[in-house]
Amino acid sequence: MALFLGIDSGTQSVKAVVYDAESKQVVADGRAPHALISDLPAGHMEQAPQDWVDAMDTAILQAVSQVDRAAIRGIGVSGQQHGFVPLDESGEVIRPAKLWCDTSTTEECALITDALGGEDAAIAKIGNRILPGFTAPKILWLKRSEPENFARLRHVLLPHDFLNYYLTGEFFMEFGDASGTALMDVRSKTWNGEVIEAIDSRVGECLPALSSSGEACGTVRPEIADKYGIPKSTLVSAGGGDNMMGAIGTGNVSTGVATASFGTSGTIYAYNDQPVVDPRGEIAAFCDSTGGYLPLMCTMNVTTVSELFRNLFGMDHESLSAAIERAPAGAGGLTLLPYFEGERTPSIPSGSGAFVGLNARTLNPDYLVRAAIEGVTMGMNFGLLRLKELGVSTSEVRLTGGGSRSAAWRRIIADVFGVSVVCMQEDEGAALGGALQAVWCDRRQSDSSVPIASVVDGATALDESTRLEPDAGAAERYAELQAFHTSYSKSMEPVFESHAPLKE
Repeated sequence: MALFLGIDSGTQSVKAVVYDAESKQVVADGRAPHALISDLPAGHMEQAPQDWVDAMDTAILQAVSQVDRAAIRGIGVSGQQHGFVPLDESGEVIRPAKLWCDTSTTEECALITDALGGEDAAIAKIGNRILPGFTAPKILWLKRSEPENFARLRHVLLPHDFLNYYLTGEFFMEFGDASGTALMDVRSKTWNGEVIEAIDSRVGECLPALSSSGEACGTVRPEIADKYGIPKSTLVSAGGGDNMMGAIGTGNVSTGVATASFGTSGTIYAYNDQPVVDPRGEIAAFCDSTGGYLPLMCTMNVTTVSELFRNLFGMDHESLSAAIERAPAGAGGLTLLPYFEGERTPSIPSGSGAFVGLNARTLNPDYLVRAAIEGVTMGMNFGLLRLKELGVSTSEVRLTGGGSRSAAWRRIIADVFGVSVVCMQEDEGAALGGALQAVWCDRRQSDSSVPIASVVDGATALDESTRLEPDAGAAERYAELQAFHTSYSKSMEPVFESHAPLKE
């Protein structure tokens, strides 16, 4: 028996799965929550890295208690992207990590962008815009806002890298997660000196050497092996960001398939064997964690929106689905821009929610709920359409996340996307992806030419009972609404920027 641990450290919790490489099944799991730091100023979203460690320990111990621990051969870690973990010379955390959803760095984004010669120049130099979610502006924020902490900075890690460091004692960063820092040129897969200089020349000394995603980070430290009761020879693979690991865990390692995650935030992405750089910067030009590329769109408002409306009307999840089904496709012309937490795509950090089409007929819970779900889904479809414009097309979208569990929402997704959609049998795609990457890393120790597809094949099963094909009539209606939604969004950008909501 050969068992592999897959870890997914997200914004709310850590999940662990144990994957049996022989039966190609998840045979055990564990989970532990952790929390955001409360009472921070508006736009600041932070967590204590030690909380991730504690939650990972708990989740792993739960999972391995159900299996033969001696059979564990490898660990693969998935983590929330972009977070900035600052360490001092002794490897101690200097301050809490600023997260992907932190929007407090808009000034720093402008400063770096200006230093590079403008937005178009930034895209030309690194393949991406400088956005608040990315890591680079967070480092400049530390320099400008907490100079005493910046003076102590000796190591820059991302969340999954920090967990790898805890497991192995190694400072390590692979191409996939590194491509979301805005410090790396995604085409050459090298750190970009101009971005580093725009922050501080010393930052270059704080970055780990970049490594292939197929390499091992190392083996577990003896004390970690003893804590978990696993072999001291256990490999820790390169790991990656949650989207990169989610791609592996949904079998998205070759062209023709896209993955859409309908979680707290939303992402839609597809594998490509060449870099995909969007001159408009709407699609992030990421690398994946298998050696390829992962053009991706991220939106910050998905199940956060559905939960707001569910709570507003006192609905449970079944009642929410029933409300969606009672209202017609298109919600009678009622449209929502669902930017309740600001937005990343389009880049409107100060955005807010905006309805158009309210009248005596549509001002009721059913229509409001349906318009909210449709607005979120059209926001995601913006990314799918942009991928197609950039030459990345797909005939199937694999769904993950809480939103995809609703049959009523899946029907809207199929009709808005206009392609076949299907859920996975194993919904913990990022954790499974971590385990599969660990299997790949283990096999590469004896044969470096082993393709990731040979590991993924048969391990990422589809739940065919959830598959839906688009309804032609509804898809046509949504195509019209999509054009309006996109136009409406762009026309509202200057309004949002000049009328930012008041902060309490």
